[in-house]
Amino acid sequence: MVDITLRRATADDAKRLTQLVRKSGAYRGDYAAMVDGYVVGGPYVEHHPVYVAVDAHGKVLGFYALLLDEAELDLAFVADEAQGRGVGRLLVEHMLGEARAAGLGSVRVVAHPPAEDFYLRTGARRTGTIPPSGRIHWARPELRYDITADVA
Repeated sequence: MVDITLRRATADDAKRLTQLVRKSGAYRGDYAAMVDGYVVGGPYVEHHPVYVAVDAHGKVLGFYALLLDEAELDLAFVADEAQGRGVGRLLVEHMLGEARAAGLGSVRVVAHPPAEDFYLRTGARRTGTIPPSGRIHWARPELRYDITADVA
């Protein structure tokens, strides 16, 4: 794995995060409607805990956004070229640490269907299915990470 730094995102990162979302290979074909026109705005980044993984040259490899009030992982993306290199696992581990520090008992994830196995491999458990609605014409797995006081 390359040298990766996790840091709190700033409003200045919003454009690069938006590009990462819109270029995600996981959202091509039938799933393209999910990210078509999607914007990760500066105010969103400033208001929520959003953390970005960057390489030694400052290139964005991935990011996540945790909604503390809802105890939900709202966004989690890894750049196509960085997948399979441990970036996603690093982001999830960091997110769980932030959730634990915030006193959350669990974190809900409404997953992109192809990402379900990743969440299960990183310790989430399936809790249900969210039916299609609006622009989303497919069912989505609902998962949950249980937060414990024990840190692995």
